[in-house]
Amino acid sequence: MRLRAQAGPVDVCVVGSGAGGGMAAYALTRAGLNVTVLEAGGPWDNTKDSAMFTWPYDSPRRGASTRLKPFGEFDGCIGGWEIPGEPYTVAQGDKFRWWRARMVGGRTNHWGRISLRFGPRDFKNKTTDGLGDDWPISYTDVAPYYDKVEQLIGVFGSKENLPNAPDSIFLPAPKPRCYELLVQQAARRLNVTCIPSRLSILTKPLNGRAACHYCGQCNRGCKTNSNFSSTNVLIAPALSTGKLTLVTNAMAREVTVDKGGKASGVTYINTTDGSEHHVDARAVVVAASACETARLLLNSKSALFPNGLANGSGTVGKYLTDTTGTDVGGFIPKMMDHVPHNHDGVGGMHVYMPWWLDNKKLDFPRGYHIEVWGGADLPEYGILGGIQQRQGGGYGKQLKQDYRRYYGAYIGFSGRGEMIPNDGSYCEIDPNVVDRWGIPALRFHWKWTDHEYLQVKHMQETFRALIAEMGGEANSPMPSRDDGYGIAAGGVIIHELGGARMGSDPKTSVVNGNCQAHEVKNLFVTDGGPFVSQADKNPTWTILALSWRASDYIADQMKKRAL
Repeated sequence: MRLRAQAGPVDVCVVGSGAGGGMAAYALTRAGLNVTVLEAGGPWDNTKDSAMFTWPYDSPRRGASTRLKPFGEFDGCIGGWEIPGEPYTVAQGDKFRWWRARMVGGRTNHWGRISLRFGPRDFKNKTTDGLGDDWPISYTDVAPYYDKVEQLIGVFGSKENLPNAPDSIFLPAPKPRCYELLVQQAARRLNVTCIPSRLSILTKPLNGRAACHYCGQCNRGCKTNSNFSSTNVLIAPALSTGKLTLVTNAMAREVTVDKGGKASGVTYINTTDGSEHHVDARAVVVAASACETARLLLNSKSALFPNGLANGSGTVGKYLTDTTGTDVGGFIPKMMDHVPHNHDGVGGMHVYMPWWLDNKKLDFPRGYHIEVWGGADLPEYGILGGIQQRQGGGYGKQLKQDYRRYYGAYIGFSGRGEMIPNDGSYCEIDPNVVDRWGIPALRFHWKWTDHEYLQVKHMQETFRALIAEMGGEANSPMPSRDDGYGIAAGGVIIHELGGARMGSDPKTSVVNGNCQAHEVKNLFVTDGGPFVSQADKNPTWTILALSWRASDYIADQMKKRAL
C-alpha cells in the first residue's frame, strides 16, 4: 500500500502496529486525530489469513517450522530470530537472540496472551530492595488505563486479592483440565500459590467479538477474534474511523527534525521496491518494539542530535532487560492409560502460579511466575508424546497401543522472572553492518548476573519438586552453575524492554512519565522501550495501558496546541 499524497502533515505518525502502535492508532483516531501508521511487514488479517482450522496432516510439512515461522508452520506470526536481509550482531562472548515480527499487528499475532497487571511494588522496587530504579509514575497512575484496556479487550481470571498481582476486570475463567488439577493439588501440598490464569481470550462475547469456542489453536491467529491481537481489535476499528492511513512494507529509517529540534516526520523505505518516502507529521509516536525503537532513535542523527535523537542522556539503547526463563518437563505415571476425555480449552494454560515467596528469606531479589503446560495437544511435526523416551515405540499395533498409553502423560513448567537492569546489557549501532536497505544494524551486549542465575536455580528446584510431588520423573538432570542453571539466553523469551527508559531526570532517562521525550516534546515512545524495570509479569498489558495513557496526553496537548 503506497502512502496517499499528503495535502499537509498528518497529526501523528506512528511507527509500528503491534500492542503499543496499535493502541496509539486506536486511541488517537478516536480522539479525532489524523494518523498514519508505518508497518515494516506486510498485510495480515487473522480472520482470513490464519491456519486456525488446518489439520497438520493437510500439509506435507506436518507443521514443521520455517525460518520466518520458527514456532511452527501454522504459527500466526511472520518473523523470527533470523530475517533475511535484516542482520544484527552480538558482541564477542555474549549470547543474545533478537526476535522480530514483520506483519500488521506485530508480535500480538504470536504472544501467549498472558495479560497481567504490574503491581504497586513493581513500579517502586528500588524503594523496597535498593536495586535498579523506581518508575516516575505509580500503579495508581496506570490503574485507570488497565481498566480501560480490560473493558475494551477482555481478560479472564479470578479475584484473588494478592498484593502485588492486582486483580483485573475479569471475565469468567475456564475450568482446569485434568493435568492442571494434578498441578493444583501438588502446588497446594507444597504451599505454592496456584490460581486460574489471566489471558486475554474471551469466555463471553465482548464488544462484538465472539466467545472462544475452545479449539485450542490461539497461536495460529484467531478467525473469530476471540483472542486479542492488535490487527482486528485495535487497527481495524481505527481504520473504520476514516482517520487512519495504514502503510505496510514500510521500514522506518529515520525520525526527522526541523530547525527548532522538533520531530517533523519519519523517513521510510518501501521494502517491496526500495524507494524512499517521508511522512510529514506534527507529532511522532515510535512503537517499533524496544530494540527496534532504540535502533531508529540512534540512527536518527542530525546536527542538533549528533548521538541520536533524544539521546542527550546517552541512555538510548541502555538498560535492556529480558524476562528470565527456564523450563522443566516430566513424565507423570498417573497420567498413563488415562480414560479418554474432553481436553477442550483455550490455546494456553488454565492455571498459573504468581510469585508467592518473601525475598528476605531467599538469596535473590524479585521473583517469577510459573506457567504450566502438558496434556494431549494436537500432534504436529516432532511430537511423539514422549514415547521415544520410554519403553514405547516400534511398528503397527504395538506402536498405536504405546501412543495411547503414554501420550499426554507429560507435564511441564516454565518460569518467567524479573531481570534487574545492568550496565552490561544494551544495544548500539554496529559500525560495520547494515541491512539490505543500507540502514545501520544493531549490535547487542548481554550480561546475566547472580540475581538472575540464582532466581533460575530456584525455578529449576521448584519445578522438580512439583514433578516429584505428582509422583513423576523430570526429563532431564538438574543443570549446574556452569550451565547457568538452564537460563534461557537473552532475547529468547521475547520480552525485551528498556532502551528508552522513563524517568524524571533528563540526564539519566529518555522519556518522562507520559512517554514523551525529554528533548523533543512532540516525540513519544509507546512500546516496551520506556520500561524502567521488567517485573515478574508479561509486559504486553502494561504496554497497552501506557500507550493509551500517552495517547490521551497527546490528544489533549494537540487540542491545546502545545505540541
